Amino acid sequence: MKKLITAILLISCLVMAEHTFAQSEDEGENDSVLSLIAETPEAGFQIAIALARKGVTSTQPDRDVLFMLRDVYAKDPDASIASSQVIAIHLQIVTAFNNYWRDEE
Repeated sequence: MKKLITAILLISCLVMAEHTFAQSEDEGENDSVLSLIAETPEAGFQIAIALARKGVTSTQPDRDVLFMLRDVYAKDPDASIASSQVIAIHLQIVTAFNNYWRDEE
């Protein structure tokens, strides 16, 4: 069951990332392509943060609204906790994708 949930999360993440990258290319943005491959746990954590950010900008593409809302959620402790949870979920996906960093070779 755990593997099934991980697979579903991984597929969801890949679909979201593919949609975000395609949207960025359509809009002419020069974002670099984000890979789920990480050499270290710290690199995996940075990928998880990048995925969380991509999720926010893909769900709220209007930059004016996005920047206006930042002041609201920047002062909300529940929003900070929710952000941490999203990053943690992405980190689980990246970790699973990287086979737990090749079983610590």
